[in-house]
Amino acid sequence: MATTFADQLRSLPDDALGALIQLRPDLVVPVPADISALAVRAQSRNSVARCLDGLDEFTLLILDAARLSRATDTALTSVDAVLTLTDGVDPEDVKAAIERLRVRFLLHGPPEALQVVGAVDEVTSPYPAGLGRPADFLDPAAGALCADRAKLRRTVLAAPAAARAVLDRLAVGPPIGALSRTAIDTAEPVRWLVDQHILVPVSEAGRAPRPDGELVELPREVGMLLRRDTGPLGALRPFPPLPDAPVRDRKAADSAGAGQVMEAVRATEAILEALAAEAAPVLRAGGLGVRDLKRLAKAAGVDEPGAALLIEIAYASGLLGESEVNARSTNGAAQDVFLPTGAYDLWRATGVATRWATLVRSWLAMTRQPGLVGRRDERDRPINPLAPDAERAGAPQARREALDALADLEQGAAPSVDDLLALLAWQTPRRSRGREVAHRDAYFGAALLGVTGLNAVTSYSRLLLADPEADETDPLGLHPAEAPADAVRALDVMLPAPVDHLLVQADLTVVVPGPPEPELAADLDAVAEPESAGGASVFRVTPASVRRALDIGYRADDLHTLFRRRSRTPVPQTLTYLIDDTARKHGGLRSGSAGSYLRSDDEALLTEVLGDKRLIPVDLRRIAPTVLVSPRPVARLLGALRDAGYAPVAEDAGGTMVLTRPKARRAPSRTPRIAEPLGPPLLAGPRLAGVVEQLRRGDIATRAARRAPVTVRAAQGQAVPGLTAVQQHSQAMAVLQQAVRDKVKVWVGYVDSHGATLSRLVKPVSISAGYLRAEDERGESLHTFALHRITAAVTEE
Repeated sequence: MATTFADQLRSLPDDALGALIQLRPDLVVPVPADISALAVRAQSRNSVARCLDGLDEFTLLILDAARLSRATDTALTSVDAVLTLTDGVDPEDVKAAIERLRVRFLLHGPPEALQVVGAVDEVTSPYPAGLGRPADFLDPAAGALCADRAKLRRTVLAAPAAARAVLDRLAVGPPIGALSRTAIDTAEPVRWLVDQHILVPVSEAGRAPRPDGELVELPREVGMLLRRDTGPLGALRPFPPLPDAPVRDRKAADSAGAGQVMEAVRATEAILEALAAEAAPVLRAGGLGVRDLKRLAKAAGVDEPGAALLIEIAYASGLLGESEVNARSTNGAAQDVFLPTGAYDLWRATGVATRWATLVRSWLAMTRQPGLVGRRDERDRPINPLAPDAERAGAPQARREALDALADLEQGAAPSVDDLLALLAWQTPRRSRGREVAHRDAYFGAALLGVTGLNAVTSYSRLLLADPEADETDPLGLHPAEAPADAVRALDVMLPAPVDHLLVQADLTVVVPGPPEPELAADLDAVAEPESAGGASVFRVTPASVRRALDIGYRADDLHTLFRRRSRTPVPQTLTYLIDDTARKHGGLRSGSAGSYLRSDDEALLTEVLGDKRLIPVDLRRIAPTVLVSPRPVARLLGALRDAGYAPVAEDAGGTMVLTRPKARRAPSRTPRIAEPLGPPLLAGPRLAGVVEQLRRGDIATRAARRAPVTVRAAQGQAVPGLTAVQQHSQAMAVLQQAVRDKVKVWVGYVDSHGATLSRLVKPVSISAGYLRAEDERGESLHTFALHRITAAVTEE
């Protein structure tokens, strides 16, 4: 079989062999030595299982039909035999499925004598199409009953209602059932079916008898009789079940998606800012606590599953990391906390579209399944964000499968999640089985990130999801085309342009009619408190926010200029008064180290502070009419005064005000984890042609070594039948000189630079300076052999 299989591969033209490699790229990872090795790999269990995982439901059923229709003596089938099992389906659809199996070499041979690759039976169900084994194989009595078709029909029709229900259940597949001794209601019908030889008791190979009952199997002939309405293979669907989904207008879907993009970027930024303000501790078992998740979800204005997804993406993107704090726990161990990394500052300085592309690419590649957050693990413990329990190696592939299935639908199609799962179950039933939860997570994650709008894949997301086309000018694939750049440009057009102005209201609210420019956003963070976010952000100017701006170095004139220059509406008088009043009070009190001191030119103000009961904990006392001192540190004194409503400013030893911007806390930068490629690389163009050429050359060299003359093999130390004298070196030189004159081909045995003995069929061109120059067997290249390394030379017969 292996020789016949290898010969069939060897006889393929280069384009057909290249098509096989494209359909089954794992066959050339690494590249086999020759086509015989390729044939062995193509029949291996792992390669066949990988190939079957990519086939659709209809093609797999046609493969089952080929398995069912094999002759008992030759194990061969034919196209006509398969067509007899697919009555009611267009024969052209069946032949197309057979051709898909043949080009993948799961079926091989001529149409009248097809053979199923042996590993198919090893990696698939022992019951093709859910049908049992032949009756004569299971039991002679059952075989005799099934041989009489009329009697079999009468027996089945005479079955009691309960027994018929058992038959209908087993006919759907699998054909194996367990007869439990405790199930009284089913024991009697099954016993009747066994007594009538419609069901056959079987045992599990290599196992002891089942303690809870025996196994019974429905013979193949009975199953096919019960499937007379649907056909021997059951319901056949040659084409995918396209969902009856609404079709969204492209602009409407893109607009909805772009709005969700802005919301996802804003929520991610809000979560990271909340962590920068108050770091979240890392749990002992790893991950983020439930209370911190709720706090971050509230800060970002999203639900907890959405916050968990954004936290996982931020960590995968390298925007979030772990850092060790100075505080020590009671047992002396350092406490780790989650903080934004330095990469967050760079990410925040880029445009919204670029930030979105970074998040989505990390989401597609991360080996995490955020949808598991909040569920219970096998030990009934809740799974937290960033915990090890949410790690899933197959998550990137499941995400890609769901998004590719959505992108393959017509533009604007908006299927439900159940429609998507049904489509995936038809496209790749073997791979999709058990991945339903991951596919659901991908569906809802795409909606949260703006990859889909109104449940339809957006046009800019299609550019991001598209595989880069092979570049013929880059045969090695060192510089693949980058789809994200196109997606970012397409999304930028749909997003509102950043605005450099604001609208100040009489109630001291500030409206920004669009995403603010980075400079304006920095000013607003300093002078106003955010109230709401969205397409138009709303901020509010308060005494505390003005005081914060003054604390970090703004002056009253700077604030007046900022609002006059940025506001498209007249600056209300209340805002001017608020700034002036706060600036007038700002710095009226100054503190230093005494522990700390407090001085002011306003003696009445110091008297008020000294008598304020809220400041008793800082132990203030007057040492001069204009100076108070405290044993507490400056930072504590400033905090107590500000909590009491005063506006003090720190000063240095020379009496100069110390205005500092709060230092942002950041975790050490970390490299994002990139998932391994989803599979072997897809070859095309020059790279594919190079692999095919390498296989051809290796095959020629291997076959040439096998048919080398016995004299050459003996000179190389190989075992040869009978007694053969080793050729002398002078005889080999004479053969080569004569071959140069006669221009004939010669078998040359030689030892290469690594000490390996090889043989090659060449056509000598010249002998000079201790070297033989010769063309190879096909005359495509010129080789040079050192004469002292040649062990034998024999003219081709």
